[in-house]
Amino acid sequence: MKEDLTDEYVRWILSVDRRLILMDYFKKNTIARASDIAHDAQRSTQNISRALKEFEDKGLIECLTPSKSTWKKFILTDTGKAVMEKMDGKFI
Repeated sequence: MKEDLTDEYVRWILSVDRRLILMDYFKKNTIARASDIAHDAQRSTQNISRALKEFEDKGLIECLTPSKSTWKKFILTDTGKAVMEKMDGKFI
């Protein structure tokens, strides 16, 4: 992955706190569900679901259960892992 694109993703994540909450959650957990992150972060599930959608649109995460309409599970993609490495120790 190109270095400047990773930096761009880091800036994008840092610009909105719900995105930072997601990265922090993925640092500690391999699989994530919106309700679990929301409970952990004391945020609304809707707020976290929106962040998950943003991450999925950017290719940072992928859905393990795309056929389900609720209780979807997500994992980091290789791109997401590269961004995580870049942020680890600095921001999360």
